[in-house]
Parts: sequence; structure tokens; C-alpha cells
Amino acid sequence: MERPELNIAVERASDEVVLHLAGEIDVLTVANLSAIVNETLSDPPARIVLDMAGVTFCDSQGLGTLVVLSRKAQHARSVLALTNVGEFLMRVLDITGLRSALMISSAT
Repeated sequence: MERPELNIAVERASDEVVLHLAGEIDVLTVANLSAIVNETLSDPPARIVLDMAGVTFCDSQGLGTLVVLSRKAQHARSVLALTNVGEFLMRVLDITGLRSALMISSAT
């Protein structure tokens, strides 16, 4: 079985950082995602956007990590927003009740 990968492309603008995610957010890839978000928060932009367009899977560990990162961003006076959240992930967020814990912006 091939090891799932999460590719993260970082795009910096003056007041926001967009992370384009492609692949699976799960127990094997959350550390990488956390590291990049934490690094971004060392000099926090007004907004960190996680572009979920390429995300094919997100497990409970991934969801938990998204919530933790969202809180960390708040503490750093930054906003963590998810964009391009697919139907599958939206359903998971609804079922778990986490939709209200995360800021989800409609696709720009």
C-alpha cells in the first residue's frame, strides 16, 4: 500500500498566507500540516487560508488538528479559514458538529 501524502504549497500575500492542500489529512500527515501552520504563526498574518480543494480524505485526527490549529491562530490574533471544502468534508464536519468550530469561507 502506498503511503498517503499531503502536499502543501504555500502562497504568501501581504496580509494572508494560503496553504494549498492536496492529498490526505490523517494521522500520518497532520504533523507536517501543524508544523507549517505553527511556522506561519510565528509571524502571524491576518489570515491563514487552508485551500482544501485537493483534499481527498480527512480522518478524525485531521479534523481534530484543524480545530487545534484554528484555536492557535485565534490566540495569535490571526484567523484560520478553510476554503473550497468539498461535499464529503462538509458532511463530515456537519456530522461531527465541528462545522461551527471552524471558519469556512465560500470559494473565492
